[in-house]
Amino acid sequence: MLYTKKGDDGTTGIIRRDPPAPDQSGGRAGQRISKSSNIAEALGSLDEINSFLGLCKVKSREGGFKIGEKSFEAIVHSLQESLFMVQAELAGADKHIGGEKVKEVESWIDEAEKDMPPIKTFFISGGTELGAKFDVARTIARRAERRVVGVNAEGVVKLGAETLQFMNRLSSILYALARLSNHKSGIKESAPSYN
Repeated sequence: MLYTKKGDDGTTGIIRRDPPAPDQSGGRAGQRISKSSNIAEALGSLDEINSFLGLCKVKSREGGFKIGEKSFEAIVHSLQESLFMVQAELAGADKHIGGEKVKEVESWIDEAEKDMPPIKTFFISGGTELGAKFDVARTIARRAERRVVGVNAEGVVKLGAETLQFMNRLSSILYALARLSNHKSGIKESAPSYN
């Protein structure tokens, strides 16, 4: 069923419950929170970036670009998998981003930077369609990071350090993918004139 009617009162269910209580199957009982809560906003922002990355992934197939031996498509899929882990952790599941995932993302960024001219200024988005899509993804990722950091700072949810690091690296890898898409397409980056 595509609708449950459970959210008709403006609430949504999450796994977390204070204090944790077992449900009848031996797992953890959930709780309902307002759809306007900061946790719901953070979960929604994570869903938004994950969905938009689906569009980037599909568009990446056309370019056939890689960072090292890893295709853009495979990198994006890996990022999407990690975002599901962040959502699960935020909702109260016993799931966490590991330090190896952060290191993997950093290695992609480092490898991408070797293939491009150094950053000396801001760039105007829109060199290629794929580059522009990754740029939009970067800004959505930044918003999702702000929402996740905000919930963590409130203390209602305590996220692992690696989860926060991953959220910070996410926009960096998306920026690298945007720049590399343009570079591999032979498009010269355009700096703002500030006129």
